[in-house]
Amino acid sequence: MKPADRSRRILAALVREYIASGEPVPSSLLVMAGGIGVSSATVRNILARLEAEGYVQQPHTSAGRIPTDRGYRFYVDLLLESKRSQRTASAVEARLRRDSSGPLADAVFSQASHVVSHASRHVAFALRPAHGTAVFDRVEFVPLTASRVLVVIVARGGHVVQKVIDVGEQLGADDLRRAANYLNCEFSGVPLQRAREVVLERMNEERTLYDDLKARAMRLATSTFSDLPQDHVLYVDGAASLLGDNHGLTLATLHALLEMIEEKQRLVHILNEYIDGAGMTVVIGAEHLDPSLKPFSLVASTYDDGTGTGTIGVIGPTRMRYSRAITVVDGAAQAISRVLRDPN
Repeated sequence: MKPADRSRRILAALVREYIASGEPVPSSLLVMAGGIGVSSATVRNILARLEAEGYVQQPHTSAGRIPTDRGYRFYVDLLLESKRSQRTASAVEARLRRDSSGPLADAVFSQASHVVSHASRHVAFALRPAHGTAVFDRVEFVPLTASRVLVVIVARGGHVVQKVIDVGEQLGADDLRRAANYLNCEFSGVPLQRAREVVLERMNEERTLYDDLKARAMRLATSTFSDLPQDHVLYVDGAASLLGDNHGLTLATLHALLEMIEEKQRLVHILNEYIDGAGMTVVIGAEHLDPSLKPFSLVASTYDDGTGTGTIGVIGPTRMRYSRAITVVDGAAQAISRVLRDPN
């Protein structure tokens, strides 16, 4: 059962005050909160009802109230209902375009995680789409030795995959260039996974259908598109923010989160469990699937780089400034989408 309108305003005021101060909120302070306009007795009655419904709790008998995870959820849902400003997205986009350097996607995600961490003061992460969802743009073959070749696959949005293959024959730079030109004409704009399937289908056809150039190109393509890494790439920034002010977190809890961040693939797995569609996702405390994450909240949003979707977000204590975190993460997701779709 959701709180009535007056209770909603008191609960929202209590959550905001607790996030700002970190101290239990007394009813006397809520009486003075702007826009509520009710007596002390009414506030106490409403708080008692909110406590019975699981939205707030009293750490001590004589203390004020603090929000529970259900109280935070109510507050976050209010924030998600409101229209968010585009100014943050524009500011993040301008910084990404100004400060990013190096291979496009790597620079954007590294810089974006740094910007989000700095603005939110929490651990920030940026998750790139898996290579399997990327769209093939071009390939380059660089001869290393008589039969070993460096393959550089460039996908839309700046994804770059490098691998070394042994072609089993001696190929010159001209042979490799002609083979690359053929494959680029054939597969540019095709998802990498589909390109691999097409190559395997064609290799099963009558080999007499191909001239020497095409046959060589298809043999190279077989090695090029096989065993591509499927893992997402995760960028993390701001882990030190957890150590500056532990918000009442135990050392064991901090260690568990830092260990998960260090492993990265565990965090990737958790994100894949949570993110089931476009838009904003907020997971609070006890809502986590992993019990070790119950002291934390996660705010994440998806972006679309034109080839697939990824995730940008933050992890911090449940007593985080949700309004700021949601605004920053939402703006960063919009900015990443625009920068990767239109890098100029």
